[in-house]
Amino acid sequence: MSGGTARVAVLIPCRDEGATIADVVEGFRKALPEATVYVFDNCSDDDTAERARAAGALVRRSSTPGKGNVVRRMFADVDADCYVFVDGDGTYDPAVAPELVSKVLAEGYDLANAARVPTGEDAFPRGHRLGNRLLGGLLGRLFGRPVRDVLSGYKACSRRLVKSFPILSGGFELESELIVHALSVHAEVTEIDAGYKERPPGSESKLATWSDGARILRSILTLLRTGRPLAFFGAVAAVLAVVGVALGVPVFVTFVHTHKVPRFPTAILATGLEILAALSLTAGLVLDTVTRGRREQRLLAYLAIPPPDAGAPGDE
Repeated sequence: MSGGTARVAVLIPCRDEGATIADVVEGFRKALPEATVYVFDNCSDDDTAERARAAGALVRRSSTPGKGNVVRRMFADVDADCYVFVDGDGTYDPAVAPELVSKVLAEGYDLANAARVPTGEDAFPRGHRLGNRLLGGLLGRLFGRPVRDVLSGYKACSRRLVKSFPILSGGFELESELIVHALSVHAEVTEIDAGYKERPPGSESKLATWSDGARILRSILTLLRTGRPLAFFGAVAAVLAVVGVALGVPVFVTFVHTHKVPRFPTAILATGLEILAALSLTAGLVLDTVTRGRREQRLLAYLAIPPPDAGAPGDE
């Protein structure tokens, strides 16, 4: 950063991570000696806060359960030029942090995502990998910019991205929501490979594969409905219209030949489906106009925050 020293904050949301948090804090203090390490304790029942404090972190408490709620508090309370966001479970490599920070501060990216490369057979379960790939493919189709590891809990973000990000989710959908926000405001996004290891003994994952996977998928569908309403409701309209035609054509053919409608309930159902298809398409067109206005507001909020080196004397 020109004209001064950039402020780097390492943000670690955690709950009941007493077995790993000290090593995580020490690892990031060593990798980023110029950074301030914050640990936001989310109602832990163990000694997470005490161990984090003893390791040199600034410890704050967030009383509302849920990772999204903790990160909302972190992003609101901490002011920095670059934010390194990482889980406190000891699975991510702190040595990658300087490269992530450099991507933001030196190369001008708004989001540098650490794409996980498993270092052990059980580090990244196959089901998680499949769900991650499906979500990444869906976002790639929606925004035209594929992301390899949507659900990575290890990222570096610029101040302008963090401060313009309206966090809506309360749980583990946060990672996908942050990626979607970055893509929707056309922020600069990059990814680097980062080693990902198994949780150490005594540390238990807060993720439930099926329930959290369903929540994340539901979140993506909600973001599609609110972020791309014409595509979402247009697809619904197309399905309804096709089913309505499939049901209605035989009834119409019979009417042409006999001038009778022997399957009157089917005719009513087909007509109703076509009406619903038209209503769905109309809703998509109206909501698309509304969404464009909301997207413009997000973009303006993002652009209103200058990059770290904006206005530095002597820059050319």
